[in-house]
Amino acid sequence: MSSHGDPVPMTARKGTALKGVADVPGDKSISHRSLILGAMAVGETVITGLLEGQDVLDTAKAMRAFGADVTRDAEGVWHVHGVGVGGFAEPEDVIDCGNSGTGVRLIMGTMATSPIVATFTGDASLRGRPMARVTDPLALFGTTSVGRKGGRLPMTITGAANPVPVRYKTPVPSAQVKSAVLLAGLNAPGQTVVIEAEATRDHTERMLAGFGAEITTEITPEGRVITLTGQPELKPQTIVVPRDPSSAAFPVCAALIVPGSDVLVPNIGLNPTRAGLFETLREMGADLTYENLREEGGEPVADLRARFSPDMTGIEVPPERAASMIDEYPILSVVAANAKGQTVMRGVKELRVKESDRIEAMAVGLRAAGVTVEDGPDWWIVHGRGAGGVPGGVTVATHLDHRIAMSFLCAGMASAQPITVDDAGPIATSFPVFEPLMRGLGARLDRTNRA
Repeated sequence: MSSHGDPVPMTARKGTALKGVADVPGDKSISHRSLILGAMAVGETVITGLLEGQDVLDTAKAMRAFGADVTRDAEGVWHVHGVGVGGFAEPEDVIDCGNSGTGVRLIMGTMATSPIVATFTGDASLRGRPMARVTDPLALFGTTSVGRKGGRLPMTITGAANPVPVRYKTPVPSAQVKSAVLLAGLNAPGQTVVIEAEATRDHTERMLAGFGAEITTEITPEGRVITLTGQPELKPQTIVVPRDPSSAAFPVCAALIVPGSDVLVPNIGLNPTRAGLFETLREMGADLTYENLREEGGEPVADLRARFSPDMTGIEVPPERAASMIDEYPILSVVAANAKGQTVMRGVKELRVKESDRIEAMAVGLRAAGVTVEDGPDWWIVHGRGAGGVPGGVTVATHLDHRIAMSFLCAGMASAQPITVDDAGPIATSFPVFEPLMRGLGARLDRTNRA
């Protein structure tokens, strides 16, 4: 069952070509961080283009609970009057982060070095996800946490009254863990250092610098060494949120596999730590071009044009690329099923602890739809059936995972028989306009129980 009400079964059927302009929502990662850093600045931060999906709305609600004044005006512009670094008030109620792993982990980091107590929870999916990967490094600052067995929500965190700076090497590539430690370091004296062996998305570092924090990044034999000087006064900003490359992935990939399609997706953020999917698709032979390349707010941006690509061929995706496209492997596997040959994906164990076990969810669903898939602890291989070669004709379990739901709906737009997902409700967490946007391009989507 969806955390947002009764299940919403939805069916995708093969139809005409997808054509038109796909105005996808604002970047979810940047939206979360805009609200959080705005709440820690002194003065008013103004945000346009904010993703108004449930995940981000839950973060906005949390910032209000910690004392920031967060409002949305009639034109859809958001205003955040911050309380300053270390100025968070103790919330009066439990902080419910819904489905958002990014939201809860970043907020935990933000409050971890203030002398306050907060209890966090979320929906069934989020309550099943591990939080120790964040609470363990936060404990180094002097924070304590008590949660369910296995470090799971609900969890109560007591912030450090006298935080100390931390030097921390991330054990797995994770922008969430890195960001939580950096945000905690804002209210610790001295320098907090995070070392990551593999580069992950760097929105937090870029935005911290934009808000006036003293932060440096150095490439060393040990990895990327990020050094943050604590206790700055963050300056409010005017932020234009670029559109989300993870959301753009769905109309882009659907256009590549639906015959005759030609879709333009404007204003997409192409931060190199996020654009691995598009690089991979082009290596597979996708007709995917970048138009009007430019920079906005310190982030590279372009318009993406995707056309039907019947001659794509599977590749071995470099493992070191995983961090730059970890959320896009589910939809990549759908493209791989419509390509020729094998697509090999390694170094992706992080997929097993997302909103669902995404390797398992995609492997089970693709097999049921007639595609051969092999998988292991941190790898999987999709054996392509060529353009239009996926039989379909199945109902797939989404496990409360928005990306699983959208991936299989895109698969159904190109498969011989329809594909139904058991619950499309969670899509609202990240891409609330997915259904009308895809229908506007020509997709056949129906809310129904019948495949």
